[in-house]
Amino acid sequence: MAAAYLRRLAGDAVEVRSAGSAPASEVNPAVVAALREDGIDIAAETPSLLTADDVRASDVVITMGCGDACPVFPGRRYLDWTLDDPAGRGLEAVRPIRDEIRARVEALVAELTSPPA
Repeated sequence: MAAAYLRRLAGDAVEVRSAGSAPASEVNPAVVAALREDGIDIAAETPSLLTADDVRASDVVITMGCGDACPVFPGRRYLDWTLDDPAGRGLEAVRPIRDEIRARVEALVAELTSPPA
């Protein structure tokens, strides 16, 4: 969800990579439905495994509780967002998670795209 919102809100200003430390075989249907309500279609997306190269190529790495499973490299900014996991939840339970992710991404985009002080 965070990657989908980041792509939508930041456009070409930010290069987005999305991966997980233990990705599912498919995107959660409730997540697909929740994002579709906001006009974002991720139905064709496929979860992928987070690699050291993904992290090495990033300036900002947002994790959602992957702990020691996520590679850490000096010089990267890490943000660990504590959120409920939408896995196994229905649409009603996913909506508040979606809304929280959208709010955090909006704040991040504002920070990343504003001119330096």
